[in-house]
Amino acid sequence: MNKYLAKIIANDQEGLRMISACSSGAKVKIVDIKYLESSKVFLLSIERTKVETDQEDKKINSICRFDFVDKVRSKNINQSNKDLILELIGIDYLKNNDDYEINLIFNNNAHIALTTETIEARLEDQNEIK
Repeated sequence: MNKYLAKIIANDQEGLRMISACSSGAKVKIVDIKYLESSKVFLLSIERTKVETDQEDKKINSICRFDFVDKVRSKNINQSNKDLILELIGIDYLKNNDDYEINLIFNNNAHIALTTETIEARLEDQNEIK
């Protein structure tokens, strides 16, 4: 049995698009979204369907990590509702002067904007969901 766990590292638009495609439709619990301000790391634990293999129904736990994050803003997300599950629709970014703004777009018009000095993101599979 193939225990293929993906690890995608992105430091440009192309890589970010790849991570976005792989995590589109992923489920995210509010409690699994963390911003470690002191280390400028933003973490998102997601449950995604493995789209990059032909096993359509395979679910996998992955960590989506963004480095060099200076600021995080969220909109339309009730952070006090720990049981809330969001669906990640996609990830895109804008260049703002010297900064990038990476946007995590969720269902129900919710989104999280990350202000970073550089694009440094990774999607790392943790384990399959049985």
